[in-house]
Amino acid sequence: MNWDDVRVFLAVARNGQILGAARSLGLNHATVSRRLTALEDALATKLVIRRTNGCELTGEGEAFLDGAERMETEMLAVQASIGRQDAAVSGTVRIGAPDGFGIQFLAARLGKLTRRHPNLKIQLVPVPRSFSLSRREADIAITVERPEQGRLVARKLIDYSLSFYASKSYLADHPAPRQLEDLQSHHLIGYVEDLVFSPSLHFSAELPRQWQAGFEISSAVGQSEAVRAGGGIGILHDFSARSDPSLVRLFPGKTIVRAYWISFHESVRDLARVRTASDFISREVSGERAMFLPDRTGE
Repeated sequence: MNWDDVRVFLAVARNGQILGAARSLGLNHATVSRRLTALEDALATKLVIRRTNGCELTGEGEAFLDGAERMETEMLAVQASIGRQDAAVSGTVRIGAPDGFGIQFLAARLGKLTRRHPNLKIQLVPVPRSFSLSRREADIAITVERPEQGRLVARKLIDYSLSFYASKSYLADHPAPRQLEDLQSHHLIGYVEDLVFSPSLHFSAELPRQWQAGFEISSAVGQSEAVRAGGGIGILHDFSARSDPSLVRLFPGKTIVRAYWISFHESVRDLARVRTASDFISREVSGERAMFLPDRTGE
């Protein structure tokens, strides 16, 4: 069995199509198809059902995937240990993150990492969605709950809080709510419930019954911009909103607490570039831990 053929199989399994696998490997479509066939011939087993709209693993393919990923883990570990891969911190690391954390925290700090390691390329993908590490949609994922599936290395980054905010311009035209019941007479900005990508981001059980948003935005950053522009009252990340002088925090005793987790696939744990980026993110968060929970002064 040829390792290069196994590597092609992994790419097909993770991309769900031969064309996508070819692009990720830098090979042409025909080469990927030929190597996949060679692997199936060597194993005398059909691993992939090829369709016009993509590929699907057979039962045997699903079983082989687990072993192939263990092979990949061992291969990467050996390459790293003898200095043939990542002897210096180089290459590309893609980081998937929720847009609030990705844009409002990471984007301003990752430049320090690339300046420290000139041969390292960082790709930050800050969008409100989940990332599959097993399909290599990202090398490192920041999530709002601990991932439970796949061979992943995961650790908790930080607890963070969200609070009610309004802009000074909004409060200049509307009396500030003094209790939660007052929200029913205000313009409210919230999330699009059926587009929430993680169950832990459903805040409905922790919100007052008066919370009926008339303006819903699927992006945390979009909600922040709408509140900042005077569109109404919203629930924003304290680590970003508290430092904005145009915003006023309401109901200081009322917060929603969640957590960020950082994870990567077990097969890349020994790669210097992934380890370096992961450790950098953890240090940056740890060094600014106080900003992630609300200021309790005066509560």
